[in-house]
Amino acid sequence: MNASVKLIEQVIPSTVTIRVTVPPQHKSAQLLGTERMGSGAVIDTDGYILTVNYIVIGASSVKVSMADNTQLDAEVIARDFASGIAVLKVSRIGFPPLPLQSSAGLRTGDEVFLVASSGEENGRRIAGGGLTSVSHFDAYWEYSLERALTSTAMNPGPGGGPMFDMYGRMVGIVSLNLNEIGKFSLAIPVENFTDHKDELLRYGRRVTRSSRAWIGMYSYTLKEHIVIADLLPDGPGAKAGLKAGDVILAIDEKELTDRRAFYQQLWSRPAGETVLFRVFRNNAVQSIPIISGNVEEFFG
Repeated sequence: MNASVKLIEQVIPSTVTIRVTVPPQHKSAQLLGTERMGSGAVIDTDGYILTVNYIVIGASSVKVSMADNTQLDAEVIARDFASGIAVLKVSRIGFPPLPLQSSAGLRTGDEVFLVASSGEENGRRIAGGGLTSVSHFDAYWEYSLERALTSTAMNPGPGGGPMFDMYGRMVGIVSLNLNEIGKFSLAIPVENFTDHKDELLRYGRRVTRSSRAWIGMYSYTLKEHIVIADLLPDGPGAKAGLKAGDVILAIDEKELTDRRAFYQQLWSRPAGETVLFRVFRNNAVQSIPIISGNVEEFFG
C-alpha cells in the first residue's frame, strides 16, 4: 500500500467502531443478526458519522467507539435504502471530520485505501489497492447503484468504513466484500450523501425520490434468465405465491433477460401498485399479480 504513514495517521482519528443491538423480533434480525458490528467515519464536527444502512436496520441501541477509545451512544438520524448509506449522530461534538470528495474524478486503476474497525475498541486496520471498476453494480437483493467503486483492496474489517483517495479524502463508504477475481470490495460513492445531505439530515431519508416497488426477493441471472433464489418471509413476493426456483420471464408484459433491466422495470412502478409477474415453474408458465411493498416501511 502506497499511502504514507503520515496520511494514515491523519485519517485514523476520524474513524469509529460501531456496535448495534437489534430486538430479536425485528424483521432484519433473522437475516443480519441481533448483535452487529460495523465501521464508520466522522464527517462533521457536529458529531455526524457516515456508515452503511444494513448495520443499523432495526437498531434499538447504537454504541460508537472513537479512535481514542471514547465510548458514546449514537442515534440513527438518516437512512437511504436505495443507496445503502446511513447517518448516525453522537451528542459530543468536536471530533475531527474527514474531508469528503466526489468520486466523479476517479478512474479505473486509481489507487485507494480503506480503513475499518479491527473489532477491538480502538483498533483499526488498513488495506490498499486499485480501482477495478467505477461503473454500474447490481446485487441479488433488489439493490443497484448506477456508479459503484470496486477495488482490489480487501476490506480489512466490518462494513461501513471509509474509502480514501491518495490525498486522504473520503470518496466512498465500504459496503461489501465481493471476493471476486480482481474485485475484493465495493464502496458506495460518497456523493450519495453529499449531493443529498440537507434532505437526509432534515427528513431522515430521501423524500424527493418517489417510492419504488419492492418484492422482497433474492435473484440471480442464469443464461439470460432471472431466477428467484429465495424470498423474505412475509414479504410481498412470498405472500403473493412466488417461489424459489421460479424463472422470471416478464413483469407487466415486458420480457427481461438481465437483472439490471429487471430492477429498472420494477422500480418504474411506485410502492403499493400491483406488478404482474410471468414466471416459468414446473414446466408451465404462470402469471402472478403481486401487490408491491415499500422496503423502508417493511424494515421500519
